[in-house]
Amino acid sequence: MLLLMWSSISTRLVPRFSFISTRHLHHRPINVPFPKRSHNCGALTSADVGSRVVLAGWLLPERKVSKSLSFFPLRDSYGTTQLVVHPFPSDPPDIDGQRNVPSQSWHTFLSSPLYSFMVMYAKGQKTSAGPAGDVEVVVTDFTLLNPADRHMPFLPSDTQNMANDDLRSQYRYLDLRRPELSDNLRKRSQVAHIVHTVLSQQGVAPSILSSTVDLRHDIPSRRSRVSCSNKNDPVRGSDQAKVQEPHFFALSQSPQQPKQLLMCSGGVDRYYQLARCFRDEDGRRDRQPEFTQIDLEMAFVSWGDPNPKIDPWRIGGHEVRDVVELLIRNIWAQVEEVSLPDRFNVMTYHEAMCRVIWLGQARYKIWVEIVDITSCLPPNAITVIARSGETIVCLPVRQSGDAAFYPIAHECLTEDGLDRIVITSENMSSWLNNSPIVRESSHIEGWGSGGIGEKLQLQPGDIVWIGKQRDRPEGGSTALGRQRLRLAQLARSRGTYTPTRAPHFLWITEFPLFTRADAEKDHLAKGRWSSTHHPFTAPTWQDVQALYEGRISEVRVRVRGQHYDLVLNGVEIGGGSVRVHDAMMQEYIFSEVLQFDKHEKESFNHLLHALKCGAPPHGGIALGFDRLVATLCNASSIRDVIAFPKTSAGTDALLKSPTPVHRDILRQYGIQPGR
Repeated sequence: MLLLMWSSISTRLVPRFSFISTRHLHHRPINVPFPKRSHNCGALTSADVGSRVVLAGWLLPERKVSKSLSFFPLRDSYGTTQLVVHPFPSDPPDIDGQRNVPSQSWHTFLSSPLYSFMVMYAKGQKTSAGPAGDVEVVVTDFTLLNPADRHMPFLPSDTQNMANDDLRSQYRYLDLRRPELSDNLRKRSQVAHIVHTVLSQQGVAPSILSSTVDLRHDIPSRRSRVSCSNKNDPVRGSDQAKVQEPHFFALSQSPQQPKQLLMCSGGVDRYYQLARCFRDEDGRRDRQPEFTQIDLEMAFVSWGDPNPKIDPWRIGGHEVRDVVELLIRNIWAQVEEVSLPDRFNVMTYHEAMCRVIWLGQARYKIWVEIVDITSCLPPNAITVIARSGETIVCLPVRQSGDAAFYPIAHECLTEDGLDRIVITSENMSSWLNNSPIVRESSHIEGWGSGGIGEKLQLQPGDIVWIGKQRDRPEGGSTALGRQRLRLAQLARSRGTYTPTRAPHFLWITEFPLFTRADAEKDHLAKGRWSSTHHPFTAPTWQDVQALYEGRISEVRVRVRGQHYDLVLNGVEIGGGSVRVHDAMMQEYIFSEVLQFDKHEKESFNHLLHALKCGAPPHGGIALGFDRLVATLCNASSIRDVIAFPKTSAGTDALLKSPTPVHRDILRQYGIQPGR
């Protein structure tokens, strides 16, 4: 199980140990912030003696020396460190309760991630290979982060009674906790790194070809169908060779579940790959069915800071943020010779959707601003609008300050659900009364709007679009946002507006965890809640209680997710999240919030079981590699940076695929062609 431990340095040769009895342990995964580990289990050396450290790993079976002294190996993918549990007479009474707990109770901790602060000291005999074998770590306190299931199919640490191949294959995420396999994965990574480095130095370009299978050729595949065409064949004609339904492999949209299972396994601590993905995308310039993403997943990521200081990043996943920003800074430095700031700016989803966009931040001003004018209305109008959970927003285009957009604003079509008003000398003091949206929302007519015009610096000839939106956005775009995009696209096509090429990166965080406003997911959700990101995204720790109380989306309360998007000059180039590591929480989201039926949940049973086996807190991100390269190349389409891209219709004009498959080939796979 996952534990949290801490201590202060003691003046004694062996530091004091203050243990917490089992009645203080919450046998549920912890879903609140916890400290960041300082070392991995293979990093400590004799030079660290006397240090205060934080470790994370899976607690292995106890080796009891006496009634008052026990040793516990703590393992992660980097190695093993020996923990010393040695209480002193001055310890609190609770220690007696812990000392009398049967040793079998500790097996609950077996193969479970542990999070701990510890004090260490040197000793004379090595307990494991590597530098960490020269030291022991004295535990001073702990907190359970995630308990392992008491009925695990097998114990990865039990090498004397190893499970058979079939069982270990079925529960591969447990088998990967064996040192032999995690060492193999580390060596595989080392070899891959050497291959990438050497071939790159020799001018060999990696990752430029697509991976779609050409269906004109035979496809090696698993077939469960047995041919019975020859009835005289004693094998094929027997009762044991009955025709079964054909089974199929599907091209994965992304490696989301495999990478989470890899983190649950503990076989590796951090993972990345340039992953090939296949998705049923439309034919926009920045999308195509095949694409490549920089896929990153990390174990033991944080769940936020309970006492945030200046940093506006209020969610977990700091470790992912650090790595991604380092990666992006290096790319721009080496490819563009541009130095990026040490920290990228952060904005919450609510700020991005509701407040005066980019106001006072000229270097981020991409287009004209959307302004919330609700507070400028009469008090009784504000009360009526607030009661409905909405706000009144407008998009002004001025002759004086928006020269790039004003010439084409008169011919730009208006989005449904918006009012368009042209300011004249006659309506300068009453133009807001001309908006049906404002009149219907506030139930007030006949009041002056000159004060709002002055604040917006409006003059005769200016154009204002007016709309309303939820004061707590629930996902998807807004009518005014789409209007601004339409305006910018028209201005760019006419040559009056050119987006900046200077890189401005921005993180968007704290998205609503669930939504009913995503039209692309409606066909699957069928009126139910759907996940804004995906169903494995964890809520913010402040909103866990609201999640369990069913307060998913009230007027003033919305469950936020630990989801983050990275935006470059207004274009999303990546997104990720802290994942749910609590099996009970994941089950609750599936059943009570998303209301999955039995069939829908069955496809996630393997993930739920992996979470029950002591999964560490984990999180990750996927960066659009093609989109990133297109930005660096100033290409108008990602197809310009892919060797053999698909057309907007998803076809390959060069290789002429996809193509029809001959009926004889389909018949071999048990597929009956339709008419």
